[in-house]
Amino acid sequence: MPVIRTFALETGKLREQEVESNALHTHLERASWIDLQDADTAERQAIEQLFPQSLPDADEVEEIESSARYFVEGDDLHVHSLFLYQSEGRFRTATVAFTLNPQRLISTRDVELPDFRLTRLRARRGWVEASSPLQVLMALFEQKVDNLADQLEDLHRSLEQVSNEVLENRDADLGEQLDCLAKLEDSNGQIRLCLMDTQRSTSFLLRHIRQQPAEMETCREILRDLDTLMAHATFVFEKINFLLNAAQGFINIRQNQIIKIFSIAAVVFLPPTLVGTVYGMNFHSMPELDWAFGYPMALGLMVVSAISPYLFFKHKGWL
Repeated sequence: MPVIRTFALETGKLREQEVESNALHTHLERASWIDLQDADTAERQAIEQLFPQSLPDADEVEEIESSARYFVEGDDLHVHSLFLYQSEGRFRTATVAFTLNPQRLISTRDVELPDFRLTRLRARRGWVEASSPLQVLMALFEQKVDNLADQLEDLHRSLEQVSNEVLENRDADLGEQLDCLAKLEDSNGQIRLCLMDTQRSTSFLLRHIRQQPAEMETCREILRDLDTLMAHATFVFEKINFLLNAAQGFINIRQNQIIKIFSIAAVVFLPPTLVGTVYGMNFHSMPELDWAFGYPMALGLMVVSAISPYLFFKHKGWL
């Protein structure tokens, strides 16, 4: 459902405005932050009439080249940044197109995002301190980094549980644990993608706000946090790979043990089979046909021929 939200800066705080359809034009002009979610044609036209060249086309939002995702157009800074959300139990990323100028911040997105929802909640409680649209964007990026850090911590806790199952529980269903590790690897990849994209976005902003030292320091703090989180994401990635290799190794060991049992059984029963085959022949010239003890002798020979390989394997330590 298309949603348009407006926010104003009042006494150093970000406040959400109640948008009335008959006063939308006035709200848009006064807003310091305009947030469009799944905007329809009418809403986009309303924004573009007031602020020409502020909204990117849908195709431009998904461009991966840095020249298309971060660029300057007049007084506007355009930043297209990835945000994390969950859908059907899996992490997904959605691109948010930001247009920043000294008067306002405009954000365009297609889906509801946890970072925006939490920022709105904090704004209602007066917890978002900002005195300019740039600081609003910085607050969104800080919230985004905090969320990514929380997701990494949750991911690491889940990984510890899987690690205990793989490395300590010999009766664990390793096939199920492989599925869990595959999902964790995918989640970690989505988080790393968001972290790298946020690094690029913050670096771009840092290059274009040299006249605002306070905001520059905030950008540097965000970059330091991102460096730490990237190192942690790399550690999680390496541990997932280690556990994947370990689980596959344990599966191979179990399969080898099963094959070993079949191989030993085949070797143990091969000599008795040979003996039974020889004495199963019905040639008239076979001298054992007339022996009174030929039958028990053949049975004993089969037992001895079966036990001998088993004792030999035990002596060699192969069992």
